[in-house]
Amino acid sequence: MNRADFFASVRPRIGPFSQSRVAGIERILDAAAGAPLSWQAYMLATAWHETNKTMEPVREAYWLSEAWRKQHLRYWPWYGRGDVQLTWQGNYRRADEACAKVGLCKPGEILANPDKVMEPAISAFIMRQGMEGGWFTGVKLSSVLPSEGVATRKQYMDARTIINGRDRADLIEDYAQIFERGLRAGGAA
Repeated sequence: MNRADFFASVRPRIGPFSQSRVAGIERILDAAAGAPLSWQAYMLATAWHETNKTMEPVREAYWLSEAWRKQHLRYWPWYGRGDVQLTWQGNYRRADEACAKVGLCKPGEILANPDKVMEPAISAFIMRQGMEGGWFTGVKLSSVLPSEGVATRKQYMDARTIINGRDRADLIEDYAQIFERGLRAGGAA
């Protein structure tokens, strides 16, 4: 894919992009490489939304302290982190096993240090594996998005159930359409 053409298409709709945003988008593009067009677009849209448009892994309630998270988040220390806000111990266990299997960490490393999922390469890998595998809600990319061609508005809205019910589905659908157009402009099919 021609990334210059991709960015030329996307930038007027959701730019401007800082260098860190560009690097984050490229990191997600790398992690999503080879996936169907609509899946790539939705991964980008999800990361755009869940990272508050930084395209860098973030912590849940990143503007508050760890002490606040410990006191107020019932799933502490397994609170949201990364590009998709990985939560719950079971998902951290899945992430640990999957990352260890491909050499991104040692077995047990993520469970011993949940912040490990904040590492950009690990975060992007978790996003793809989790969205494809239905880790977060039981809904997989393949359940709601086409494996060929473009997705409809309804399909992108339904894809929100992969991460978080219907919360902000319309907004993330808009982002997915923008990223899909950018991917097509860059030559992705």
